Amino acid sequence: MSKNVPIKSAEEIAKSREAGKLAADVLRMIAPHVKPGVSTEELDRLCHDYIVDELKVIPANVGYHGFTKTVCASVNHVVCHGIPSPTKILKKGDIINIDVAIIKDGWFGDTSRMYFVGEPSQLARRLVNVTYEAMRAGILQVRPGATLGDVGHAIQTVAHREGFSVVREYCGHGIGKVYHDAPQVLHYGNPGEGLRLEEGMIFTIEPMINAGKRDVRELPDGWTVVTRDHSLSAQWEHMVAVTASGFEILTPWPDGLGEYPAIA
Repeated sequence: MSKNVPIKSAEEIAKSREAGKLAADVLRMIAPHVKPGVSTEELDRLCHDYIVDELKVIPANVGYHGFTKTVCASVNHVVCHGIPSPTKILKKGDIINIDVAIIKDGWFGDTSRMYFVGEPSQLARRLVNVTYEAMRAGILQVRPGATLGDVGHAIQTVAHREGFSVVREYCGHGIGKVYHDAPQVLHYGNPGEGLRLEEGMIFTIEPMINAGKRDVRELPDGWTVVTRDHSLSAQWEHMVAVTASGFEILTPWPDGLGEYPAIA
């Protein structure tokens, strides 16, 4: 343990890797269904049935602190934790983050991706692309001896360069047999500060980037978080393991990277 951060063995990393790949496969499966006219509840149902019937694992979000759905579906100005609903119908130009978590043999896999519904606005496309670049910049800092401040600084540098802002109320987290474990992974920070990384640590990097100001508020449902200024928000999430020479992404996309650059 390093400051109460679990250090995983090679066998434990293998179990996290298996869970992470299954979570990523759910996001591959749902991609062709993200289109105008579909409700976020329908997307949730498809993910639930795929997780339970095809992958034969447990949807981790169902019942988590009272959450009733399988995925978080966060559309446009929703920053995170959007609750799938039959009345939320996707329309052309929307952007949506789908966040999924599963449990395989007691180990959690957790990842999210952005999707375009039809053709997005230039701002929406730029925000989504920059948010991916910010996540990528943070992941590329991961290696033994680096700090979480290095990771956060890399993320905020990309976002601020483009005139965007970084949400500070929510962060990445350690993960393994515990869904949300130490450490907290902030998406802003100063180089050289914070926890020093060691081989065997596993955590998520999941920056939330707003097109406007960073301020957010939680809706009365107790889950949905939105931008205060109603500006667009985007998020990507990968699970990352610290290796002897750098990092390994435990939630690789089984359908390829498309237009997005590799993280290597």
